[in-house]
Amino acid sequence: MLRNNEYYNIQDALDLLYEQSKDGRYFKNFYDLIISEQNIMLAYRNIKNNKGSNTAGTDGLVLSDIHKMDEKLFVHDIRKRFENYQPKSVRRVEIPKNGGGLRPLGIPCMHDRIIQQCIKQILEPICEAKFHKHSYGFRPNRGTEHAIARAQALINNAYMNYVVDIDIKGFFDNVNHNKLMKQLWTIGIQDKKVLSIIKKILNSEVEGQGKMTKGTPQGGIISPLLSNVVLNELDWWLSSQWETFEAKFPYTKIGNQQQALKKKTNLKEFFFVRYADDFKVFCRDYETAQKVFIAVKEWLKIRLKLDISPEKSKITNLRKNYTVFLGIKMKAIKKKSKYVCYSRMSNKAKANVYENLVHQVKVIQKIPTGKEVQKLNSMILGIHNYYRVASHITKDMREIDFLLRKVMYNRLKHHLTNEDCRSKFYLQRYGQYKHKLITVGKVTIFPVYGCTNKIPLRFNPDICNYTEKGRNLIHQKLSETSLIEYLIKVKINTMSVELYDNCISLMAAQKGKCFVANESLQINNMELHHKIMKSVGGDDSYQNLVWVSKDIHKLIHSTKEETISNYMNKSKLDKKQLDKLNELRVLVGNNKI
Repeated sequence: MLRNNEYYNIQDALDLLYEQSKDGRYFKNFYDLIISEQNIMLAYRNIKNNKGSNTAGTDGLVLSDIHKMDEKLFVHDIRKRFENYQPKSVRRVEIPKNGGGLRPLGIPCMHDRIIQQCIKQILEPICEAKFHKHSYGFRPNRGTEHAIARAQALINNAYMNYVVDIDIKGFFDNVNHNKLMKQLWTIGIQDKKVLSIIKKILNSEVEGQGKMTKGTPQGGIISPLLSNVVLNELDWWLSSQWETFEAKFPYTKIGNQQQALKKKTNLKEFFFVRYADDFKVFCRDYETAQKVFIAVKEWLKIRLKLDISPEKSKITNLRKNYTVFLGIKMKAIKKKSKYVCYSRMSNKAKANVYENLVHQVKVIQKIPTGKEVQKLNSMILGIHNYYRVASHITKDMREIDFLLRKVMYNRLKHHLTNEDCRSKFYLQRYGQYKHKLITVGKVTIFPVYGCTNKIPLRFNPDICNYTEKGRNLIHQKLSETSLIEYLIKVKINTMSVELYDNCISLMAAQKGKCFVANESLQINNMELHHKIMKSVGGDDSYQNLVWVSKDIHKLIHSTKEETISNYMNKSKLDKKQLDKLNELRVLVGNNKI
């Protein structure tokens, strides 16, 4: 995403919006930036990189239907659609929810998605400057790990052992449109033309249901951002009751602000953490929790016109019972002289994980190919990466492993081989585990129990897409691990087993960096280069491959002076890097630069 912003030369404009929004400025005329050529082409690229680009709306079009269109004509077409914008009807689909039941999704048509993406790209820096730091869902660089880390820290460090669980009844389906438009205005988005388009998006007709009068349809590009705008008011109201309360007395003479508030006021001490519409309020005692529960329920009803679900909303004493947050159940248990957070997979999550793995084993029973086993491996890896933040995850994974091994033996016994087909990535990640190998289709299955706890890291508020310092921190955080996990999940069907394994091993060896420029590679900015091209006898061996960035790959193969000059100016290579580039150019039959 960041590389795309820089590539289309729009990062400076987004940085300025963020900075001005931080300073409290209102934005009355930014429509021209939304329909700028750079922003439209950036929207196209971001949609293209989205896995939903091949999902059709009600008009049946996918992105590949318009990708051959001339760039100038494409930009002109999108601008014309903006002029008198009338969104097409939204396709409605239902997908299974983790907790059972179905979740309705609204899938806009492709042109409407591009228009929503154009708006989102410009609105996001304005909104990010105003959002609360303890909101983690649907926001750049934040994730479930940060939300769980915050919750665990409140139990471990702040000794908050009572939690108020608030479940908003059908949040995404019940957002009040008029209230949302006022909130956008208050946040600083005051371009009436843009607000008019957003209102039309909100009122889009849903296939088979007519026009929407409330709610933000899940599945829309801009919906997650708008849902955060709605609940941002709740975040700041909660925060203002204690954490960011502005004391009107010189609290520095008494101590820190919170100590002063305890001595000088009757305010109740509590802290919150929110991920999308799932939020918890942590309190020190039951009396405070009761008051917070009643106050939040009334505030949601009066201010946002939202009801809570009485059967799912409650107060939990963490010393006696678990609270569930994002698939992790947490409890405060006594350890020596204090209470600490004890966490495991929730019962529902464990049942769902087991069910999904069993389903894939059944698929392998019918189609015993390496491709299907790799799908199972990607599922196991994804489960490990998500749930390893639970302090006692090893217990859960061993229980699942015990049950699953019986299923695998019974269903796959006719397809099992004694071969050791562990890949280099397998040995790197799971090589220390000593267990009986299960191999099908020349691929060894990852050990389900092979998961150890990783302490979840709290979010660093300095990380930001819209400041130079924040972007530097993001680039430093990128590692080969995330790229390896991506490669495992999106294996290209045309890849041979050898090429696939070498791709992953090479990414680990290069530590996720470009072979030439030594810069961190990104999912949308990495290409595999054959040193000796296959057309002249090269192969897929490890020694014949390198990972490089897109710009470097262009420089390796380019012969036109203008193109070379262009990419050399962008890449700014030093002498050592230029020597590496020239070695690769000579191997493909090109002259040194």
